Amino acid sequence: MRAFQENVQRAGPAATASYTLIGGILLLGGLGYAVDVWWQTTPWFFLVGLFLGMAAGFYAIVMSTRR
Repeated sequence: MRAFQENVQRAGPAATASYTLIGGILLLGGLGYAVDVWWQTTPWFFLVGLFLGMAAGFYAIVMSTRR
C-alpha cells in the first residue's frame, strides 16, 4: 500500500498538467465558441480559444516536468 501511495504522489504533477491541458482547451475553446455565436464571427474566436487553451496546457506540462 505504501508503494501505491508513493506512485500516486509522484504522478500528481503530471496528472494535474494533463487536466490543465484538457480543461484549458475545453474552457477557452468553449468561451471562443460562445463569443463566435454571440458576435457571429465563426470560427475565429473558437480557434483563438483552442490555441490559447493548448498553449496554457503545454505550459503547465513543461512546468511540471521541470520540477
